Amino acid sequence: MPPIGLGTFQNTYGDECIESVTTALDVGYRHVDTAQDYGTEAFVGEALAESDVDREEVFVATKVWNDNLAYDDVMQTVEESRNRLGLDTIDLLYIHWPAGAYDPEETLAAFDELYEAGDIRHVGVSNFTVEELERARAVLDAPIFANQIEVHPLCQQPDLREYCAEADIEVVGYSPLARGRVVDVSELRDIAAEYDATAAQVSLAWARQRDVTPVPMARTEQYIKENYASLNLTLSEETLATIDALDEERRTIDPAYAPW
Repeated sequence: MPPIGLGTFQNTYGDECIESVTTALDVGYRHVDTAQDYGTEAFVGEALAESDVDREEVFVATKVWNDNLAYDDVMQTVEESRNRLGLDTIDLLYIHWPAGAYDPEETLAAFDELYEAGDIRHVGVSNFTVEELERARAVLDAPIFANQIEVHPLCQQPDLREYCAEADIEVVGYSPLARGRVVDVSELRDIAAEYDATAAQVSLAWARQRDVTPVPMARTEQYIKENYASLNLTLSEETLATIDALDEERRTIDPAYAPW
């Protein structure tokens, strides 16, 4: 999996979303994250079609929404997602939440079938706790490739990340900038000044060095480039430990149907 992705959550204006994805691909991103519920799959598909970057170089991930997790609905809506994205194969397909119509036996049977048919390259889950991961792993034939969870300096989820590492499950971090809140953290601003970087870049570098693939959403060329430049930033172990101490278990996404 490429080390950073472009998130498209809330980037729902067509031309703006298409332009941001196209810009990201031009800058060097090779991982684009979308979801049925975001309403951005068609825009991502158009950007992929317009880009000069070869399709096989781009890692495309999407998610099946809670209402679509019954077996027949998974099969139908994933076909619709593939059509919107303009893809024969989706690189990574997530269960968006273990909620709504989610039933491990029924839902995961559909994911296994899609995996065996080659319609998806990898099976993923999102917002799964350790308990939900264990239930899913007991049912699935295909390996769980990734668990997408909220991870940033204010919400680090170390126990869940440790479990994923032991189970060989990639951790993908959504809201890696805490929806902009990291820029208000004085410790991160101080570190940023020390490294001649931004607080956002420090947060993304911390995630990467803690084996998390961040997928920050960005609309403008400036922020798309700034986020990508975080790949050139390496933090010292002392700095990483300072950021580790900032954890407040403060989520920005916490719906009533969450499993925690």
